[in-house]
Amino acid sequence: MALVAAITASSVSLLGWFVTQRMLWQEGTLTRDFVQSLILVETPLQRFLAAPGPLPPDVLVSFEHIARIPDVLRANVYDRQRRVIWSSDPTLIGRQFGPNPELDLALRGDVVVEKVDAGDELDTKAEHVALVTPEALFVEIYVPVRDAAGQEVLGAIEFYKHPRGLTLLLADLRRWITLGALAFGALLFLALFGLVRRADRIMQSQERRLLDNEALAVVGEMASVVAHGIRNPLATIRSSAELVQELAPAARTEAADIVAQCDRLGAWLREWLGYAADTPLRPAALALAPLVHSACDEVAIAAQRRRVQLQAELPEDLPPVLADPLLVGQVLRSVLANALEALPRGGRVCFDARADATTLTLGVQDDGPGLSKEARQRAGQPLFTTKPQGLGVGLALARRVLRRHGGQLRIDDAAGGGTRVEITLRRAAA
Repeated sequence: MALVAAITASSVSLLGWFVTQRMLWQEGTLTRDFVQSLILVETPLQRFLAAPGPLPPDVLVSFEHIARIPDVLRANVYDRQRRVIWSSDPTLIGRQFGPNPELDLALRGDVVVEKVDAGDELDTKAEHVALVTPEALFVEIYVPVRDAAGQEVLGAIEFYKHPRGLTLLLADLRRWITLGALAFGALLFLALFGLVRRADRIMQSQERRLLDNEALAVVGEMASVVAHGIRNPLATIRSSAELVQELAPAARTEAADIVAQCDRLGAWLREWLGYAADTPLRPAALALAPLVHSACDEVAIAAQRRRVQLQAELPEDLPPVLADPLLVGQVLRSVLANALEALPRGGRVCFDARADATTLTLGVQDDGPGLSKEARQRAGQPLFTTKPQGLGVGLALARRVLRRHGGQLRIDDAAGGGTRVEITLRRAAA
């Protein structure tokens, strides 16, 4: 803000100075053109300036015309020897003042315009004697007087003017320049502020993602250790169950159920290892409806025990998505498991889907108690969970898998209560 304010103030000052100088130069140019036109018309005035002497009446009339130029406070006419040969203040006629660089430039053929602001000291030049000025801007203009051919400089005329119209115009221009600079400064500040805020959000997001990845890397290592530790006892349980099938025909059904659950747990462990690790994706055109029905069938018994109703009536014309079936299946199972755990005393879990030109969004909605605002914002972060015995890795891994697919996982409140999770994936090419 300090930098933008400094730039704005500098711009106002520089533009104000530039506009003032250009307008004053224009004022001096117009005065020069008027004087030169008068010289061309008034032949006696040319002769008098070429050879100053007694002042003829017709020349006096010409000088009085010059003195009556609008806004003129004083007019002095100098010959080439820097002597005042006529002035609107008769007390100055015949005087020759001290050093005056502006007059010297005018006698060399240049137009000189000098601005004097209200409050400036006027006693720095001898020719300012007895000059009465208004409490505002006035200008000192030195105009060279040339002969009719415009070649030789015959003298110079010094004007002290209080340009009222120019003063008002400059005040308006400064006001508009100030307003424009303030508006530009505000826009510049807002643009820079927006860029800084955006960069800050990106950096914070990258920092959070880096921390999530580090946490997930630890979880992956833990999962690998746990999986390898479970496999051997699981193989022993399966072998014992097969032995029971052979030696105890009465318990064959229960033993078969143990074998099936061991196989299912082994498959789940293999999926979990691939799910937690950054294994290469094997995307393919995948229909989500069969995957949803399969996930519902796997938890059907648990849902009946909890008196939870599963509704997965998806449209038959859903387009396929481009995804790894194994990983996306695990994402669905994690989201569905969370929804069931949110309904310990019955309820309903509903699936819906919608598609646009490039993506397909699968919604999973429960009518449970929902999440607090803080829990909803942190849901999906590694090691954060609202469940007493949860690890806080399921949704975090699901979110990472979806990001690797170019999709996203969004958690929000459901209409009418509960929680809604939306899984967005890219559609497969037709």
